[in-house]
This record gives sequence, structure tokens and C-alpha cells, in this order.
Amino acid sequence: MWCRGIRGATTASANTREEILTATRELLTHLIETNDIEVDDVASVIFTTTPDLNAEFPAIAARELGWTNVALLCGHEMTVPDSLPRCIRILIHWNTTRRANEIAHVYLREAQVLRPEHVHTNAFVAQS
Repeated sequence: MWCRGIRGATTASANTREEILTATRELLTHLIETNDIEVDDVASVIFTTTPDLNAEFPAIAARELGWTNVALLCGHEMTVPDSLPRCIRILIHWNTTRRANEIAHVYLREAQVLRPEHVHTNAFVAQS
């Protein structure tokens, strides 16, 4: 068994508690369903937002999904000129027997531009 990283990103339409939690919950749900993640196999999760999102901690969305015994950490991304605004990123540290190339990374909403080599209508799921 290995501890693998699963990446994901999305955007919030506004800097409000409701929108940050809705966008984060949507992304987490896609990551869970796409990779068949069991909460007991999650070691920890790092959530970051761009500095323009500060109305709520995105980790609260994970707590609301029942991830009460998982180590969660929130932080801000670097301020890089011309970077994607209102972006929420997630890095899940997952104990699994899957190989790195079997893990799907998920990019939703405007965050699909972070993976321009693939374009999908509703969501982009990237294989490692």
C-alpha cells in the first residue's frame, strides 16, 4: 500500500461562505466517486484558496461530508500575476494499492483551464 496524492481544483463564483462550501463539496464528491475513496483510507487533506476567497474554510465541506477523523489543513495559494481567480485546490493524501497512473485528478468549472491539454464540457478528469 502507498500513500498517493490526488489533486483537484475548482472555482467559486463568489467570495461567500455558501459558494466556497458548495464548490468544495462538489469537487470532493467528484474526487470520491471517481476514485472510490473510503474516508478511512484518507491520511490528510490540504485545501488552498486563492487570496480572493476568505469567507470560509473549505475544509468545513469535508467535515460536513463526515470526514471528522481526517487531518485537514487550509491555506492560501501564492499570489501569481494573471493566475486563475477564486480557485479552490485540494490535495488528498490517500492510502491505496492503486498505482499512480490509476488515480484520477479532477478539475471542475473554470479550473479546467489549469489542464488546457484536455477540454470537457462539465468536468475534466485527468489520469496521472
